[in-house]
Amino acid sequence: GEQLAGGAGWAYRNSGIMFHAQAPETMGEDQDFPISLEYQFLGGDGVNERSTANLCTPGTNVVMNGELITNHCIGSTAKTYHGNQWVVAELLVLGDSLIQHIMEDSVVISYSQPTLGGGNVSNYDSLAFPDGLALTSGYIALQSESHPVEFKDIELLNLEGCMDPKAKNYKTYFIKDNNGLCLY
Repeated sequence: GEQLAGGAGWAYRNSGIMFHAQAPETMGEDQDFPISLEYQFLGGDGVNERSTANLCTPGTNVVMNGELITNHCIGSTAKTYHGNQWVVAELLVLGDSLIQHIMEDSVVISYSQPTLGGGNVSNYDSLAFPDGLALTSGYIALQSESHPVEFKDIELLNLEGCMDPKAKNYKTYFIKDNNGLCLY
């Protein structure tokens, strides 16, 4: 959709999925952005190249290729999508051990070990969110900066479940054991 009048230039066709996000009730009244990781969707302007599927890190840091990354936004290898079109974006999150942004069946950015820190969030409770604390879970939010956006066919796959192959509800893709859920 079209940008709202007065919207910042950096917010043009800027939306995304925020995950490992802080609980809404923990946000301060004057806090400007939730602490989270953002799978950033950027739409093209019809002329300039502008990759999508980037990583932005409000109040967080990550590790890439064994190195702590403190930059706020890290570009992906995804292409630019101009105009209004549907795209398929996937996000693989294995706690804090592996996170991948996937576009058109290709991994376009990969990282791990998200932690609190890095700045880029104002007026949050620093005692409740101390720098260096590992982020292994959290809330999911869909966001748009200053324009309408549509999300459809959102699917979540829980990777925790019964890992006993003898159980009726065993799945090979489970990576976290919760055998209390097993059905025999």
